[in-house]
Amino acid sequence: MKGQKNLSRRERQIMDIVYVMGKVSVAQVLERIPNPPSYSAVRALLKVLEKKGHLKHKQEGPRYIYFPTLPREEARQNALKHIMQTFFDDSTEDVVAALLNISEGSLSEADYKRLSELIKKARQEGR
Repeated sequence: MKGQKNLSRRERQIMDIVYVMGKVSVAQVLERIPNPPSYSAVRALLKVLEKKGHLKHKQEGPRYIYFPTLPREEARQNALKHIMQTFFDDSTEDVVAALLNISEGSLSEADYKRLSELIKKARQEGR
């Protein structure tokens, strides 16, 4: 699994930008990354991420466009699994409780209904 465990802080920042935007050029990363390093440093980091298997690129005119190798949903699931294992002792209940605690009343009735339906479905599937 290509997780974000083996990524530096800068590499994680770049991957966050890539997942938000879907695909990026070096210039787009430079516009969005906090305290941006040089153009050549960003280009080098994108190449490192490609070597690590997190990104691919295609050429569009004179520039490379980078995009993730994992679909966003799969990356989201992997990240959540990692957080669940690391911070919640693999407890789904603790993760859900923490999420409900930080939402502080921002859930609508429709949200509660959807969550109830998801829980019901998980029970039926034996999860």
